[in-house]
Amino acid sequence: MHSYLEKIQDKPIIVEGKKDKIALENLGCSRIITLNGSKAGLYNIIEKLPENCKEAVILTDLDKKGKQLYHRIKKILTVNKIKVDDRFRLYLFKETKIRQIEGLKV
Repeated sequence: MHSYLEKIQDKPIIVEGKKDKIALENLGCSRIITLNGSKAGLYNIIEKLPENCKEAVILTDLDKKGKQLYHRIKKILTVNKIKVDDRFRLYLFKETKIRQIEGLKV
Protein backbone atom coordinates (compact mmCIF):
# COMPACT_ATOMS: atom_id res chain seq x y z
CA MET A 1 0.00 0.00 0.00
CA HIS A 2 2.85 2.40 0.79
CA SER A 3 4.21 2.41 -2.77
CA TYR A 4 0.78 3.44 -4.07
CA LEU A 5 0.51 6.15 -1.43
CA GLU A 6 3.90 7.56 -2.38
CA LYS A 7 2.69 7.96 -5.97
CA ILE A 8 -0.38 10.00 -5.01
CA GLN A 9 0.80 12.02 -1.99
CA ASP A 10 1.62 15.13 -4.00
CA LYS A 11 -1.49 15.04 -6.19
CA PRO A 12 -4.84 16.59 -5.32
CA ILE A 13 -7.00 13.85 -3.78
CA ILE A 14 -10.78 14.20 -3.85
CA VAL A 15 -12.64 12.52 -0.97
CA GLU A 16 -16.22 12.51 0.28
CA GLY A 17 -15.85 13.86 3.82
CA LYS A 18 -13.80 14.96 6.81
CA LYS A 19 -13.12 11.46 8.17
CA ASP A 20 -11.68 10.42 4.80
CA LYS A 21 -9.47 13.53 4.82
CA ILE A 22 -8.20 12.78 8.33
CA ALA A 23 -7.39 9.16 7.42
CA LEU A 24 -5.35 10.28 4.41
CA GLU A 25 -3.59 13.04 6.36
CA ASN A 26 -2.55 10.38 8.88
CA LEU A 27 -0.98 8.51 5.95
CA GLY A 28 1.02 11.56 4.84
CA CYS A 29 -1.22 13.02 2.14
CA SER A 30 -1.71 16.78 2.21
CA ARG A 31 -3.52 18.01 -0.91
CA ILE A 32 -6.96 16.70 0.02
CA ILE A 33 -10.21 18.18 -1.23
CA THR A 34 -13.44 17.21 0.50
CA LEU A 35 -16.89 17.25 -1.02
CA ASN A 36 -18.60 17.21 2.40
CA GLY A 37 -21.58 15.36 0.97
CA SER A 38 -23.01 18.32 -0.92
CA LYS A 39 -23.93 18.35 -4.58
CA ALA A 40 -22.64 21.93 -4.75
CA GLY A 41 -19.21 20.58 -3.81
CA LEU A 42 -19.37 18.23 -6.76
CA TYR A 43 -20.13 20.95 -9.28
CA ASN A 44 -17.48 23.29 -7.86
CA ILE A 45 -14.78 20.63 -7.78
CA ILE A 46 -12.77 22.20 -10.61
CA GLU A 47 -12.55 25.48 -8.70
CA LYS A 48 -11.14 23.65 -5.66
CA LEU A 49 -8.27 22.12 -7.64
CA PRO A 50 -4.92 23.91 -7.91
CA GLU A 51 -4.49 26.18 -10.90
CA ASN A 52 -3.12 24.35 -13.96
CA CYS A 53 -3.97 20.97 -12.39
CA LYS A 54 -3.30 18.20 -14.90
CA GLU A 55 -3.94 15.12 -12.75
CA ALA A 56 -5.99 14.25 -9.66
CA VAL A 57 -6.97 11.23 -7.57
CA ILE A 58 -10.57 10.35 -6.72
CA LEU A 59 -10.91 8.34 -3.51
CA THR A 60 -14.61 8.06 -2.89
CA ASP A 61 -15.81 5.05 -0.91
CA LEU A 62 -16.00 1.72 -2.69
CA ASP A 63 -19.70 1.20 -1.98
CA LYS A 64 -22.53 1.79 -4.46
CA LYS A 65 -22.91 5.50 -3.65
CA GLY A 66 -19.15 6.04 -3.75
CA LYS A 67 -18.85 4.34 -7.13
CA GLN A 68 -21.60 6.52 -8.58
CA LEU A 69 -19.94 9.62 -7.20
CA TYR A 70 -16.57 8.49 -8.58
CA HIS A 71 -17.99 8.21 -12.11
CA ARG A 72 -19.65 11.64 -11.91
CA ILE A 73 -16.44 13.30 -10.68
CA LYS A 74 -14.30 11.48 -13.25
CA LYS A 75 -16.57 12.75 -16.03
CA ILE A 76 -16.27 16.34 -14.76
CA LEU A 77 -12.47 16.08 -14.55
CA THR A 78 -12.13 14.42 -17.95
CA VAL A 79 -14.26 17.09 -19.64
CA ASN A 80 -11.91 19.65 -18.11
CA LYS A 81 -8.85 17.79 -19.42
CA ILE A 82 -7.70 16.59 -16.00
CA LYS A 83 -6.36 13.04 -15.92
CA VAL A 84 -7.56 10.75 -13.13
CA ASP A 85 -4.94 8.57 -11.43
CA ASP A 86 -6.86 5.38 -10.53
CA ARG A 87 -3.98 3.18 -9.38
CA PHE A 88 -4.52 3.47 -5.62
CA ARG A 89 -8.31 3.14 -5.93
CA LEU A 90 -7.96 0.01 -8.06
CA TYR A 91 -5.45 -1.43 -5.60
CA LEU A 92 -7.87 -0.88 -2.69
CA PHE A 93 -10.76 -2.39 -4.63
CA LYS A 94 -8.93 -5.47 -5.88
CA GLU A 95 -6.33 -6.20 -3.19
CA THR A 96 -7.98 -5.19 0.11
CA LYS A 97 -11.28 -5.51 1.93
CA ILE A 98 -11.38 -1.76 2.63
CA ARG A 99 -14.57 -0.18 1.31
CA GLN A 100 -14.54 3.12 3.28
CA ILE A 101 -11.64 5.51 2.79
CA GLU A 102 -11.88 6.55 6.44
CA GLY A 103 -10.87 2.97 7.30
CA LEU A 104 -7.36 3.43 5.86
CA LYS A 105 -4.63 3.04 8.46
CA VAL A 106 -0.86 2.91 8.53
